[in-house]
Amino acid sequence: MGGRLLAMANAKALADRLGYRFGFTWKAIGDKEFHVIDGVEKIFSADFIEKYWLGEKIKRSDFAILEKTAFTRSSLDAAATKRNFRGWICNEFRILEAFRDEGAETIRRSETLRGFGFSANVKQALDAADKCRFPGPMAALHLRSGDIVRGKYRSSLDFADKVVPSTLAKSIVSELSSKGLSTLLIGEDRATLEYLRSETGALLTDDFGAREFEDTTLKAFFEMRLMARCQKIYAGSSVFATVASVMGDIPSITTTTLFDSSRAAEIILGELEGHQSDYHPFEAAFGYQAAFLNLEDRISSARAREILEKAHGLDPENDVYALKIAASYFRENDYRSGEAILKSLMTREFLVSAEMPLRAMRVLTVRLWRGHVMSKDFESFFAAARAGFPYAAACSAHILHRASGELKPALRMIAQSLRTEPTNTLFKKIRGSIRPITSPKSGLLPKARSGLWKAGIRI
Repeated sequence: MGGRLLAMANAKALADRLGYRFGFTWKAIGDKEFHVIDGVEKIFSADFIEKYWLGEKIKRSDFAILEKTAFTRSSLDAAATKRNFRGWICNEFRILEAFRDEGAETIRRSETLRGFGFSANVKQALDAADKCRFPGPMAALHLRSGDIVRGKYRSSLDFADKVVPSTLAKSIVSELSSKGLSTLLIGEDRATLEYLRSETGALLTDDFGAREFEDTTLKAFFEMRLMARCQKIYAGSSVFATVASVMGDIPSITTTTLFDSSRAAEIILGELEGHQSDYHPFEAAFGYQAAFLNLEDRISSARAREILEKAHGLDPENDVYALKIAASYFRENDYRSGEAILKSLMTREFLVSAEMPLRAMRVLTVRLWRGHVMSKDFESFFAAARAGFPYAAACSAHILHRASGELKPALRMIAQSLRTEPTNTLFKKIRGSIRPITSPKSGLLPKARSGLWKAGIRI
């Protein structure tokens, strides 16, 4: 929900400045464990919906995409004159940084967001937060957890910077206290928050009435407004925290302003050494993950494995740890040890499900907006494959196929695995899964080639 509100605030602030019309689309979604976005009528007032809502869906081809490249009012007007479209889709969170309008005052999103016509229930939640009395100067600390720490994204390392590790929170609260600021903790796991409060004396949103909101959406708005009333917000790259900072027109600051990455890793590892059992296993595992990511390029492979093995012990179903450990062995040219890890992992998963690609192989080639999560490890897998290790070669074939789109090199690589172990059923399945990749946007020729390939015809 935070991402939608931020995009809407950007788009309406820009539209108001340029004299354009503003409209928005909104569709309810539900992830019962971590994500719920209610229908538009629960968030916004009837008047706001009637005035601005474009419906649950729009025809994307009717709109141009407003991207984060420098633009001006005149450049947009010129583009609109040349092309026949209804307007621009404005989903880029930092789009206002690309707007060039010399001599004009800065576009202020805060007034725009606060001026949204919210529903009566949302307004009630916001008003309740405004009536709360803080005991003194406050800083909000948004820990963020959810699917990044405990769900499906915990193997997607690129999302880690959205989270402030709970294992770092004690030191942050202490540092803020030394600056004369009390801490308001915002997070998703009650047990973790209660533990941190008992250890630090930090305040929780429950102390101001958050428990009265059984509805998760209304509670989110209440907590967002509480954060907005603080002097500062300390957070990762969480959009929820960004929206709160826009709402209150206050800074959202990363915790690196308190501790650099090396010091943060040192604090986390020290906290886990003494208090690991006080944290949920996934919270502790994420602490090790955060420490590893902070130190990855500055520590030995042996030290990296030591940290990763602790994380893997706490979260054994997270394949990214095993893959990273294997890669660390490959970097030391200890191909045999890395190969043993891959063989154990892939064989075990293949016994559970013969569906291709294996779960670990999917993790290996996860791609996010910054690129492939494990791209810095690809060459290590290729080196092990060149050294003649068949499971490393099988993984390399998958990398070449899925990450690089190189069909023939991928086939040559898996052929190498099969030459080493001709009867290996897993390698045969991987070989059968390597075929031309098409998408719904692929043209007729690629789709025709794919059809012929499936029929056993090679062209």
